[in-house]
Formats: sequence, C-alpha cells, structure tokens
Amino acid sequence: MLTALRTYATPPSTLAGRLSVQSLLFATGDGAFLAGSAVYFGVILGLSLGQVGIGLTVAAVASFVVAVPAGKLVDRFGPKRMWALSAVLQGALFLAWPLIDSFPQFVVLAVAMEVAGSLGGAAHGAYVLDVLPAAERVESRAYMYSALNVGFSLGAFLGGGAIAFGADVLRWAPVLSAILFVVNAVAILRLPNASHDVRSTEPRKQPEGPPAIRNRSWLAVTFLTGVLWSNQVLLHTVIPLWLVIETDAPHELVALLFATNTVMCIVLPRLTARGIRDIDTALRAVRLSAVFFALTCIVTLATHETVGWITVVLFFVGHIVLTWAELYLSASGWTFEAELMDPRRRGDYQGVSELGNTLGRFWAPAVYGFLAMEWGAFGWLTIAAIVGLAAAAMHPATRAGRRYLERHVPPDVLADARAGSPEQAPPPPTTLTEPLDPGTTVTDTPVPR
Repeated sequence: MLTALRTYATPPSTLAGRLSVQSLLFATGDGAFLAGSAVYFGVILGLSLGQVGIGLTVAAVASFVVAVPAGKLVDRFGPKRMWALSAVLQGALFLAWPLIDSFPQFVVLAVAMEVAGSLGGAAHGAYVLDVLPAAERVESRAYMYSALNVGFSLGAFLGGGAIAFGADVLRWAPVLSAILFVVNAVAILRLPNASHDVRSTEPRKQPEGPPAIRNRSWLAVTFLTGVLWSNQVLLHTVIPLWLVIETDAPHELVALLFATNTVMCIVLPRLTARGIRDIDTALRAVRLSAVFFALTCIVTLATHETVGWITVVLFFVGHIVLTWAELYLSASGWTFEAELMDPRRRGDYQGVSELGNTLGRFWAPAVYGFLAMEWGAFGWLTIAAIVGLAAAAMHPATRAGRRYLERHVPPDVLADARAGSPEQAPPPPTTLTEPLDPGTTVTDTPVPR
C-alpha cells in the first residue's frame, strides 16, 4: 500500500513535476481569491447579489466571445509566451481589486480577468499537448490534476483565513494572488519551449490546415463533453440544494461531501487514468463515467424516502460514485484532446473547445434544478438519460473526428504528434540580437517557488 502511494505521489517525469508546480501555483492563487470572493464582493465592494450576478454573467459572455480569437493568438505567437503573458496580466489585474469601488469598475475588471483567463486556458492546453511525449500525456495530466486540487484546497484555506482576519485584511488579500501569478509567470518562462514556441528567422506564418471552427466533429465532441461535465452541476448545485430542501440530512453534511470529493480528486486521478491510451480506451472511460453518473442519480433520488443515518450514508455513496464519474471523464478528455486536435492548430482547437464545452453545459443548472426539484424521481432519471445519450453520441462523434484528421492532416504530421517527437526538438541557433531563452531545454533544475 505504501509503495503504491509513493508511486502515485511521484511525478511521471521531471517535466510533469514542473508542470504540476504551475498547476499548484495557479490554483493556490486563484483559489485564495475565489474562496473569499462572495464576501469580498458583498462586504468590501458593497455590491448586491444581483449586481454580482450581472457582472459575472457579462464576464462569462466575454470569455465565450474571445475563446476562438485567443486560441488563434496562441497558435500565432506560441503557447508558452501567451501562457506567461496571461499569468502576468492576471497578476496585474488582481492588484486592481483593492482599488475599485463601483459596480461599473467591477464589471470591467471581471471582464478583463475572464479574457486573460481565456487566453491562459487555451495557451496552457496547447503547451501541454505540444511538450509532453504522447506516452506520458494522460498520466502526466492526471498528476497535474491532483496538484490543481491541492492548490485549490490551499487557496481555500488562505481565503478563509483572510475572511477570518476581517475586512482590512480581506481587502488586500488579492495581492497574495497577484504575487503567486507573477511567480507562476516566471516559472512558466523557465519551462522548455514547445515546438510552436521555437523561434525562426522567417516571419511567423498562419498555421496550416483548416480552422478548428470548420471541424464539425470536434465541435460535436466538445459539446458532448460539456454535457458530460454537467456532473459538476450536480456536485456543486443540485445535490446540495436537494439535501437542504428535500431530505432530513444535516446541512453541515454538504461541507463533508465537498471534502470527500476534494480528497478523491487529489489521490485518485492517476489510478483512473491508468490504461487510457487511445480513443477506444477513452470511450470506455466515458461509458464508465456515464454509468457512475446514472448511479448517482438513482442513489440521490432514494434519499427523498429515507431518514436518519441511511440518508447520510446514501449521500456519501452518491458523492463517491459521482467523483468516480468526474475522474474517468477527466482522463478521457485528455485523450480526446491529444488524438482529435490538428497538431498544427492546437491553440485554435483549444479555443473552439471552450466554445463547445460552454454550449454543452450552460443550460444544465436551470434544467437539472427544475427536473430534480419539480419532477422528483422521473426528473432524476431524465437527468441520467441526458448524460447517457451524450455518452452514446460520443462514439460516432469521435469516429468522425478521426476521419476528419485523416482527410486534412498529412500522415507524417499525425504520426509525429502521436509519437510526441517534435516537441523536444531544440530551437535554432540564436543571434547576438536575440538572447537565448533560458527555458529552451529540459533540465532537472527545480522551478522557483
């Protein structure tokens, strides 16, 4: 047992370990602000719940609109540069939070944060696919997912501490997030260049191949992935409301359920990712995720008729099963990204992925809430059926995606991408007018923290 734990606690490679530090830094900085954001907006900025909702909705729409252009910027200027730029921008924007004092300023800052985050998300996804060898991608991203959850847990602890120390401390808490994001930007720049970061003496050209927005199969895959990710709506919204309104379970149980999910998402990602190496094994993981999702719906609807400790136990069982659905879906998604994106346009595909994912899940809070609260058992079964249909539709969508790449991407480019060989190619010689990037090769030098 101890040997197995040590194995899963050790990164698959030095590079995976360094990338996990980035996940940890990002999640700690972001989580420290998010954990206290509701109190910050209400107490420090004096905003009403309606104003916060409007501001965050406008910001979400802005992120949706810029997703595809952000992906194109990543392809044009290189994922590592855009990733670092995003971290610097977000760090600077965190410094602005203590200085704003009106609703219009809140909306502008929230929009700017979402736009910078959209650029960073596209750049991070493209960089990871570019730089990791194909054989290590899924396991490495599972390790990074664990680090991300550790970071959010640390961030939540720091955010809670800021709230506990009062308004004066809470007002300046975003400065800590700003510092962590700037440190993260420095660490990003010390990472090895990916293939699309390599500088050339020739002017940078537009990437070859058709734009991702024309790949209908990729849009279908990302839309269906968004539907499957509606498990998070159950986790964070529907099940807690059901527990509070429809059952006799103690309300404090919600916090313990979230803690259970967090611990599982730290410890188990590499275990669930094991053996997922191609489209077929990823589809098997999707089927498992859908089965676990359906079981969660059945277990949760049963709590309406139970009392006492039986209800508590069923909620724990349902949450554990739902977390398995989340973990298997994560592993399958990393494989779909690696296998179904045009390797010449990974930033573009990341932007379109955000578009499809948003379309696939934005409706879920309202629909699932209505089905569960108004239709009872039939509503829960309908929710399970929606995800089951999405899982079934993923099979023809991924097959169409494979055929699309075979038609539009040269075989040698696909072969190189799946082998992971070009990502480690050294950059061309630099001139005295262009300083050598210190992050052009992989070393064992620890990343600054």
